[in-house]
Amino acid sequence: QVQLVESGGGLVQAGGSLRLSCAASGRGSSAMGWFRQAPGKDRDFVAAISWSGSSTKFADAVKGRFTISRDNAKNTVYLQMNSLKVEDTAVYYCAAREGSVLYPSATMYANWGQGTQVTVSS
Repeated sequence: QVQLVESGGGLVQAGGSLRLSCAASGRGSSAMGWFRQAPGKDRDFVAAISWSGSSTKFADAVKGRFTISRDNAKNTVYLQMNSLKVEDTAVYYCAAREGSVLYPSATMYANWGQGTQVTVSS
């Protein structure tokens, strides 16, 4: 079992930046992902990264604005969010799964954090 704890959320103005962190403990996992869920909407894929960090995947909505990285020595995955938009407002969740494939589907991830709120104001 992997325990995931997100941090770094907050309130930011449109155009600003935030960096989310996800600290993992317990049995190590391979692929890590970030998802987000706005009120009344489904949980959407944001980004994913492989164990080595050599492979990444992004949702079209965040390409060119968000980057994902990991520090395996610290068991931490990061989501750097730049040029934030009001529509990026959501609860952001970190997720982990065994295996190397970077699935953009929430159903493929077995372990989840509690989420961190990101609010972008206009």
